[in-house]
Amino acid sequence: MRARELRGDHILLRIFIGESDKHGRKPLYSEVLERARKLGMAGCTVLRGIAGFGASSIIHQDHLLRLSSDLPIVIEIVDTAEHVRMFHKEVDAILEKGLVTEEKAVVRHYRHGRS
Repeated sequence: MRARELRGDHILLRIFIGESDKHGRKPLYSEVLERARKLGMAGCTVLRGIAGFGASSIIHQDHLLRLSSDLPIVIEIVDTAEHVRMFHKEVDAILEKGLVTEEKAVVRHYRHGRS
C-alpha cells in the first residue's frame, strides 16, 4: 500500500459501540478495523473506555469480580470526506446499534516513518 498525503480540512469519524458487540463470531471493532485497512483509510484507532453509557442508559464499567465485561469502544478514523463516505457504505450494514458521529478535523501532520 502506498503512502498517502493528508493535510488540511478532513473528517473525524467516531463509532461508539460495546466491547461485546459482534459481527458473526468476531468482535465488531476488529471487523471495522479490518475493513478500514482493506479500504485504504488513512488510519484507524480503537479505544477501550473505562466506563460509559449509551441509548439504553445502562452504565458499563469494569468490575474486578466480573468475568466478562461490555466496556465502551470508540473507533476513530480521520480521512478525506470522500473516503469517509466510502467507508460508511462498507460498515453501515454491519453496525446494528451504536452511535456514529462526524466532525471537522484539521490535519497538521500525517507521515509514515520507517522503523
